[in-house]
Amino acid sequence: MEKNYSSLKDEELKKEFEKVKKIAIVGISSKEERPSNKVGSFLQEKGYEIFAVNPRETEVLGNKSYANLSDLPEIPDVVDVFRKSEEVMPILDECIKLGIKFIWLQEGIINEDAKKKALEHGINFVMSRCMLKEYKRLFNLE
Repeated sequence: MEKNYSSLKDEELKKEFEKVKKIAIVGISSKEERPSNKVGSFLQEKGYEIFAVNPRETEVLGNKSYANLSDLPEIPDVVDVFRKSEEVMPILDECIKLGIKFIWLQEGIINEDAKKKALEHGINFVMSRCMLKEYKRLFNLE
């Protein structure tokens, strides 16, 4: 059985998808073949406002790319992370500082210390799950 890497049950996760309007994607790439770009493009098509966070990019999916979360013009509802597991803690710390209440780590990104710290700060936490796949599963689009 797959380990549950979400602090939310399916019905709560579905409600979050319905509430969320703005998603910051940390580590998004402008290269269309990259998973981060595919996920961002899908979410944008579904009506979410996407904030690109990648200091190596200037523009992704038609949006300006920012160096970090603190540079964003608005606070996102959720931060979707496409970075190595060991790079998660500084991102989480920035989320805590900014008051962001939902952090999502994509497939293969696992950081138990970050999960513990996020939950201690009342932050909804999902790790090692694909936002696109979860959206499709929860809304029966598969």
